[in-house]
Amino acid sequence: MFHRDGPTFRELTRQALTSVEQGYDLLAPKFEHTPFRTPDAVLKASLAQVGPERSVGAALDVCCGTGAAMRVLRPLCRDRVVGFDLSQGMLDEARRLLGDAPGDARLDFVRGDALELPFTAEFDLVTSFGAFGHILEEDEPRLVKGIARALKPGGRFVFVTGHPPSALNPGYWVAKGFNAAMRVRNALWKPPFVMYYLTFLVPRARTLLEAEGFTVEVREGGMPKPFTGLVTVHATKR
Repeated sequence: MFHRDGPTFRELTRQALTSVEQGYDLLAPKFEHTPFRTPDAVLKASLAQVGPERSVGAALDVCCGTGAAMRVLRPLCRDRVVGFDLSQGMLDEARRLLGDAPGDARLDFVRGDALELPFTAEFDLVTSFGAFGHILEEDEPRLVKGIARALKPGGRFVFVTGHPPSALNPGYWVAKGFNAAMRVRNALWKPPFVMYYLTFLVPRARTLLEAEGFTVEVREGGMPKPFTGLVTVHATKR
């Protein structure tokens, strides 16, 4: 599951016993060699639907991590691409890794809480990949509200998610078991480490986005194997 240059079990355990911010600071130098990073195939397939090169003015990637999506976004943008993340370690790694990223849009890196996005009508496109599990369900409306505020009228929020899996799928019970273990961990150990599966799936995401004034389009297909169960959501701010 992990590359030989990835984190050891001991390092992962240490990460899991800290906060989300400190945990990703610790993980940042080896994050590219973990299965937690969104695969390039998923990023390219979803962002290929955005438009041709230089068709976007400014883009924001929320919870950008080490900048994998920013690398794909930059050629699409004319002006700037902003990476936003809670972890300064992840931002530092993104800045290092994106030194040779194609395109000429300015790259900016901003540290902060995704639930407190400090932008108003600045972006034509907002993306987020692999981060919804770090947002508690009760906080998802705040996330959506902040993204809506950051977008210009007519701007789009593009992300990848899935439909709720069947209870007959073994993966459903693996995810449920992991979530239960995390709840126990967070009840017994402080600070909490928020990371859950089966979050921000299509029905709930659509409901929250439409309540915030988005027009939502769920695009099925287009994902390569073994990611064919994923969908790309395009939510346009009215």
